[in-house]
Amino acid sequence: MSMEAAADNADTLDPFEIRVLAVLAEKEALTPDNYPMSLNAITNGCNQLSSRDPVMQLSEDTVSDVLQRLIERRLVNQISQAGARVSKYEHRMRIKWSLEQDKVAVLTVLMLRGLQTAGEIRTRTGRMHDFKSVAEVETALQFLIDKYPPLVAKLALAPGTKEPRYGQLLGGEEVLAREETAAGYAASVSSGSRNDRVAQLEQEVQQLRADFADLAAQFEQFKKQFE
Repeated sequence: MSMEAAADNADTLDPFEIRVLAVLAEKEALTPDNYPMSLNAITNGCNQLSSRDPVMQLSEDTVSDVLQRLIERRLVNQISQAGARVSKYEHRMRIKWSLEQDKVAVLTVLMLRGLQTAGEIRTRTGRMHDFKSVAEVETALQFLIDKYPPLVAKLALAPGTKEPRYGQLLGGEEVLAREETAAGYAASVSSGSRNDRVAQLEQEVQQLRADFADLAAQFEQFKKQFE
């Protein structure tokens, strides 16, 4: 492994680290009154069923371990307030990667929900940042692509699609490639399933027509018996 590749691996985040960091960034915008966040609140955000792909089920112990790793990497701050019974946590994505809120919003949605088009990102950033157009989203995406090292990648058009999708690179290029392959496989299976259903319906229609023709012939023979 080259020194550059080793450095890249050292900078990558695992799926749990990506989820915890993204939850902190999301809740900062959506529920500012409850930010910075407690361990319990972060855990609930990680395990949320809506606006998450994939859905996870993390324990507080796991989230606590993840937070400590993120603190060591200077992506999270732990805040111990005087008189407070529990510590609170805040993300440092803006400082770490020199990002304004529009870029934080785009990156956060990609971290929480996987591969998406610019149009989907605009819809899903919602209260995190108000993009006036898809073009504004694309400008933010290009900024994240042009970072060194890049934080986002633009994927090739998938078969049967009209818009490119984007994915975050915090987990590394290999992880993104696996995610792209899995999404493409799921789409092809879905398309194949539709094709199978259409073929099955066509076969059933042909069979019904044959059965009807057979019944009509039998009826004609039955009528002749009384002529």
